[in-house]
Amino acid sequence: MNRENLISKWLNNDLNDLELEAFKKLEDYDDLMKLNNSLQNFKADTYDTTKELDAVLLTIKTKKANKSSWLKPIMRIAAVLAVCFGLYYYTTTLDTTITTEVAEKTMIELPDASFVNLNAKSVLAFNKSSWKSNREVDLDGEAFFKVAKGSSFKVKTKVGIVTVYGTEFNVKQRNEYFEVICYEGLVGVTLNSKETKLKPGDSFLIIDGKQVAKEKEIRTTPSWINNESSFKSIPYGEVISEFERQYGVNIKLENIDRRQLFTGNFTHDSLEVALKSIALGAQISRNNKTITLKRE
Repeated sequence: MNRENLISKWLNNDLNDLELEAFKKLEDYDDLMKLNNSLQNFKADTYDTTKELDAVLLTIKTKKANKSSWLKPIMRIAAVLAVCFGLYYYTTTLDTTITTEVAEKTMIELPDASFVNLNAKSVLAFNKSSWKSNREVDLDGEAFFKVAKGSSFKVKTKVGIVTVYGTEFNVKQRNEYFEVICYEGLVGVTLNSKETKLKPGDSFLIIDGKQVAKEKEIRTTPSWINNESSFKSIPYGEVISEFERQYGVNIKLENIDRRQLFTGNFTHDSLEVALKSIALGAQISRNNKTITLKRE
């Protein structure tokens, strides 16, 4: 856990034993504890205004050269206190963002015990502090959701909004490609203020701004969860883009139409095997991270 989260949980008295040990190892632990002790004993006393004013004026006259000696500690405490409260506000309002790199997948547990599988080259963001009143995530890329029962749950993308009435679904948003597949329950997809509801096996697919009909989905989970990408009548260019995300390579096509439809799959576990699966009979040449597929 990073420094900001540890301090935030310390301010809330919410550190567990392991987190407490990590907190004690912070470089500014001693300063934070001194500040805490000072604040515990900090309270206003009852003053005789006239008497105290006379005392202050006398102090100013007799100790003018040392006037800053009592002011500096107060200013330090005020500065640290401002930083702590600012840090607390910042950490409680900041979104949690998870990013996957090329060929990387990760599992995320949301605050309500929902789970998200995030595919390669994807970004997921949500806010923990407002989660109870607003279960909402932002997605750029592809993710498979298993949603815990509860209040409304929304997935926002650049293209459309997915409202969850069920529990299991996949969302993929890549450039001009937007697809939602419902695996369990009921899912609503809102695009241009119009909602389309999907039952298990139903899909909603937009390619280059046009809605594309798809056959009923028979799988119970998306294929990429099991390290395989599958396609049915999908433009070849989309297949190539997914291949590049999974293997971290750049593919050049020569005399091959990116718009032609492709049906097939490729594994995420073997570059050589995967290349043969998508090559369409083209010649394959490699130069470091660049792969050329060429037809005569």
